Amino acid sequence: MKKLLKVLAYLFGALILLVIGAFAFLQLGFPKVDPAEEITIEYSPDRIEHGAYLANHVTICMDCHSIRDFSLFSGPPVPGELGGGGEKFDHSIGLPGVFYSKNITPHGISDYTDGELYRLITTGVTNDGRPMFPLMPYSYYGKMDPEDIYDIIAYLRSLPAIENDIPDSKADFPVSLILRTIPQNAEMTKKPDPSDQVAYGAYMINAAGCRECHTQVSPQGTIIPEVAYAGGRSFPFPDGSIATSSNLTSCPDTGLGNWTEEMFVSRFKQYTDSGYVNPKVAPGEFNTIMPWMMYAGMEEQDLKAIFAYLKTVAPIKNQVVRFTPGE
Repeated sequence: MKKLLKVLAYLFGALILLVIGAFAFLQLGFPKVDPAEEITIEYSPDRIEHGAYLANHVTICMDCHSIRDFSLFSGPPVPGELGGGGEKFDHSIGLPGVFYSKNITPHGISDYTDGELYRLITTGVTNDGRPMFPLMPYSYYGKMDPEDIYDIIAYLRSLPAIENDIPDSKADFPVSLILRTIPQNAEMTKKPDPSDQVAYGAYMINAAGCRECHTQVSPQGTIIPEVAYAGGRSFPFPDGSIATSSNLTSCPDTGLGNWTEEMFVSRFKQYTDSGYVNPKVAPGEFNTIMPWMMYAGMEEQDLKAIFAYLKTVAPIKNQVVRFTPGE
């Protein structure tokens, strides 16, 4: 018996050492991304203007990094809070922890060099080596044209500073360790010429992150590539209502198969009409997390290119119930 207990003690000790070793390996060896480059961006009016367009209407950085008012349809950002961060994402929407969008005005990013901010946006690694939860779609931004990222940075530097100090995000264990293995070096690309409409549309739809919301996820929260753009991903509201993303594939029955380019563009541009008044929405009434008011500002050329790309996506039959009221 004593010999058996001794063997068990050795095995337990070895297990403890193995766990400590694995923890140290993850803490010290990850994230595995290159050091931030030394970049100095010219904050020219042209860069700032194009960065404003991207951050507000394509990559919609301001969607998450502002407080959204869901008492209005589509939850537009609260005026005066643009870029100030503070939006909370937690267990109530199925996330493994409590995460806050960061302040990306000059008050929140003043301790970042341009190179560090570029690495953060494209790899999800902070200037002190911490990984961000991939709610921040850095894997998409890491496939964009560096010039577009430079423009976004120039715009962020130009924002009025909002003195809003955001709490630290905290992932649950063991996700807090797994997170360290997710960031990878960016694989930046050259933006295609708009004349190549489908290739340009593929670039723009990646920048807009449409695939992220319009694709179902596994129980582990990862995108299921086989059903990309087929919709069906659910987003709960605090009152128990559930919004579900639409099918964007070319399926004629449940997707965009019977849509025309004009119908697609008009679906967005209706919100820019001078006569449009964004309605109040009571809890339990139809609402969506789709930031229509922001995407509505996308240029028609870009919307048309996205539609052209979506028409090349194989049809997947998936009937979606867009909204289910809370009980």
